[in-house]
Formats: sequence, C-alpha cells, structure tokens
Amino acid sequence: MKSLFGYGITTKEIAKSGGWYIYDDKFKDISFDKYGNKLLPSSLFDGEKSKLEITSPGIPPSHPLIKKAKNLISELDYYFDPNIFQIWITGTNGKTTTTQMIHYLLENSEIGGNIGISLGKLNPNKKWVIETSSFQLFYTKYAKPNIFIILPLKEDHISWHGNFENYKKAKLSPLKRMNKRDIIIMPKKLDTKTDAFKILYENEEDLIKYFDIKKTEFEVPFLLDELLAKAVYKILTFKDKSLNNFKIDEHKLEKIVDSKNRIWINDSKATNIDATLNALKRYNKKFIHLIIGGVDKGQDFYELFEYMAKLNIKLYIIGENREIFKKLADKYSINYIESISINNAIKEIDKILKYNEIALLSPACASFDQFNNYKERGEIFKKCINSL
Repeated sequence: MKSLFGYGITTKEIAKSGGWYIYDDKFKDISFDKYGNKLLPSSLFDGEKSKLEITSPGIPPSHPLIKKAKNLISELDYYFDPNIFQIWITGTNGKTTTTQMIHYLLENSEIGGNIGISLGKLNPNKKWVIETSSFQLFYTKYAKPNIFIILPLKEDHISWHGNFENYKKAKLSPLKRMNKRDIIIMPKKLDTKTDAFKILYENEEDLIKYFDIKKTEFEVPFLLDELLAKAVYKILTFKDKSLNNFKIDEHKLEKIVDSKNRIWINDSKATNIDATLNALKRYNKKFIHLIIGGVDKGQDFYELFEYMAKLNIKLYIIGENREIFKKLADKYSINYIESISINNAIKEIDKILKYNEIALLSPACASFDQFNNYKERGEIFKKCINSL
C-alpha cells in the first residue's frame, strides 16, 4: 500500500500515477478520485500496512499521520534523479525572487517546488531551479542539490517547527548529503560542516567581490536576490548576464500612487518579521503609516518593535493577534490605532496621509485569519486604494 498525506498541489500531481491511498482531514467518507486512488479520512491510516508515505509539506510533524508513518519521504525525494542537475534555493525571505531570477537567467531550465509548481510537471531533460521551504526540507531524506543557495535565516514558522533551531536545522539539512562536486552559497554565520564547496558571504559586497559582478539593476532588499542569481549564472557559464527586464512579483514592495498623488506600498508578501524590517529600512527616512498584524506564527516581535521605536511611524493594527502588537506598541511608546481590518486601516490613513509620507502594508504575519492567502490580502489593499 502506497500512501499520500493531504490532497494539495504536491500530492495531486503524484496521484495521477494511480494506485494510492490518500488521507486528508477534509475527507469524511471513503471515496475514489478519477485516477482510481482511494480517498480516506486521516483516522483510517495504518502505518503497519503502508510501504511508502509522501506528505504535503504543510502538514506538521505533530499530526497523527506523520507520527504513524514509518516510510515517509518528501516530494523532493520521490522525484530525485541524480542525472537531473538541480539548483535549490531556500532562506527566510527572497527565495521566490531569487528562484525566479535564476530561472530567468538560465534559459534551458525548469522552475518548481515551493513556488507553486509540482516537480512532477518539470522536464527531466532541463536543469531544475527549485524553491525549497523549511517544511519540504524537514521531510527530505535522500535528495540533494548540485548548487544550493541559502539566503539569510530569521525567525519564521516557529509554531510549525517548535523553535528557531529546528527551523534552521531543517533549512541546512541538505548539506550533510552534498558531495565535493556540489556547491553551496550561504551566509557566513550559518557555516556548517559539509563536503560541498562552500562560498560564504556576510553581505552583498562580499558577493560582488567574489564573483566580480560589474553591474546591478536592483535596490535592497532585492539586490541580494539579484547577486545570488548572477552568482549561479556565473558558476555555470563563466559569464555575466543582465536582469534589466526582470519584473518583481506583485505584493512585494509594490508601489501604488493614489488619485491624490500619495504613495502606498503593497508588501503583503511580508509574512514574517525580517521581511517587514527590510521594508521599513527601505523607507526609514520618511514618516511611515504601517498596517501590521494577522496570524503571528509564534514569532518574537521584539526586534521589529525595537527598530520601529527609532522611526517616525504610526501603526494600524489588524488581524486576529492584535493584543501582541498593542502591548508591544505600548511598551515601546509607538503610536497606534486598532483598525481590525485593512479597509478600516486604509480609511484612517487616507484622512491624514501627506504626499511626502509612505503608507505601507507590510504585516509581518500570515494572512489566513482574514484572507485565503497573502495575494488576496494584497489585492484587497490595492482595490481599496484605487477606490479612494
């Protein structure tokens, strides 16, 4: 018996091969899908009868399915082929942009993984550029990259991993499987034993010098993504290539000018502290109206509030975990309004926003309390501004 846990993007692609038992908390009765797979409630899984289990990466290790599994692997393991050249990208922030930039530079490549594309859809005759999350890496036992890019690690998904050390351990886990022919580019402070060839960096300047990068097209915080992408291209081709026509995704420091010529910034993808810190650093010379809050994910927000205490800033607190932000704002004497919703926050900012100030949606939290995802949160933000 072969088992799949969860019925999302990852497992639906694998399920096309048929012959699987698929367990999901949403299934209340036993049924079958169009591929002949048996769909069952999670409570019916028997670890003694299953010879192979592959999980949707979002299912936490505390879930009964994971605890009962005896032959559990990840999507990365299932599709691993040593003949396919793989470039993996991970980190707390910037991994999607870095992944997209590498794919843009490498014309004969496929892009997938945590970016929302199952590995089962990728062409095995091309290089794979894969965004890897801490969830995926936590469950991976055998697969490894040929080139591994690690962006800086900061607190994130603490409620899933239990603590920062476990999160970091998951992110760095491929290093123990890499060999002397593999290459890793990683922050110096994360330096870990591995057989792979290591290139360590502290900041953007280190990468510019090491790879002799003559020209850049992006500002902080996207500069690091650009440099890492160009580093991969240089390793593989010994050449430079421009990212001049590359477009950053929506919901990442996306600038919107309203009918009164005032600037609003949609940074809805900032779902953790570090992403919001990067946004604030970009606009730290201006007065900032910051919309913050949502699902806190177990993060420690002290570092963020210590930084905000030095800024000219007013907070508009939204989402389910508002008490955390209200208490910290009081502690650090930061002016705030409890807006509850994005709509209310925008109405309140609209009354007082001046043309030389910044209105910033950078919530530092997940969106699932009030929205389906960060994209919906960002779209509603933009729609509200355009209707002012």
